[in-house]
Amino acid sequence: MTLPTPELHTARLRLRPFTDADAAPLYALHSSAHVLRYWDSPPWTEPARAQRFLATCRTIEEEGTGARVAVDRVSDGAFIGWCGLTGWNPDFRSASLGYVFDAAAWGHGYATETAHAVLRWAFDTLDLNRVQAETDTRNVASARVLEKLGFVREGTLREDCVVNGDVSDSWVFGLLRREWHPTASR
Repeated sequence: MTLPTPELHTARLRLRPFTDADAAPLYALHSSAHVLRYWDSPPWTEPARAQRFLATCRTIEEEGTGARVAVDRVSDGAFIGWCGLTGWNPDFRSASLGYVFDAAAWGHGYATETAHAVLRWAFDTLDLNRVQAETDTRNVASARVLEKLGFVREGTLREDCVVNGDVSDSWVFGLLRREWHPTASR
């Protein structure tokens, strides 16, 4: 079952399917050690990695297991990051949320605004009951984004990742349909 990637809009952002033209900005985003300092894989060192990411986006859509959207700022059309749902399970009505934004976009509420739009789509269109997200315990800013959206910290995965050579813990967050308040955040 194909899961078509949505085109969503907020007051400040356009969320759209990826295109091949996104390879260069994706590579710039994912090759930044600063941006990926809490990510569960190292920064990209070869531009071909962006093409593999785009191919994966198409595959998860075709398989019906997820969807990722590129995020552009409306004011100038700049690509500022991406957000997606993966591991979509229609039987359990669940999926996992993930996002990455350029450092220049941090602190402006874009991650919260983007994730809110994706969650609205997830609950309204996909009829999800649960969305899960994980973040490195050192990534307090990402934890705040999830909490603003209504996610509840459910536990800690101890030493589940190695980030930049350091063993790292992750927090697991969950958001249930009955706890979702579509007007509570941007």
